Amino acid sequence: MSKVTSIIEELVTPITDELNLELVDIEFVKEGRDWFLRIYVDTPVGGIDILQCAQVSERLSLVLDEKDPIEQNYYLEVSSPGAERPLKKESDFEKAVGKFIFVKTYEPIKDMKEFQGYLRAYTEQSLEVEIRIKTRKVTVQIEKEKVAQARLAIDFSDKQI
Repeated sequence: MSKVTSIIEELVTPITDELNLELVDIEFVKEGRDWFLRIYVDTPVGGIDILQCAQVSERLSLVLDEKDPIEQNYYLEVSSPGAERPLKKESDFEKAVGKFIFVKTYEPIKDMKEFQGYLRAYTEQSLEVEIRIKTRKVTVQIEKEKVAQARLAIDFSDKQI
């Protein structure tokens, strides 16, 4: 986590807690010439709506104007993490057991660095993901320290498009 995202997490957490929302992720990224501060929030049940995002945005804007923790100009965006929400915290992984996920690793495991499949088990040390290789289902053990990125995914394999 960068210094900016750590500072922003400290500033936004009281707001999300007060509104009974879950802080999912924070990004501070440069795209082209512009910087973007993206805050992803959700509700424990039922999903978030645009009014809740607006509440977080308005309250956080006031705090950011007062504290001014970021030197450069940036755009603030507050939104839902969407259907393919990132898995970052222990609780994210625990809730994702049984769900279809995407995992990218820092180094190859079984000659692969990207896995899509069902998260069958999770511990603090590893993930167990059931993937499909052609017509076979294979379970892959992935050490948590090797995970570069993980998120929920949409399984289109059994659906007709």
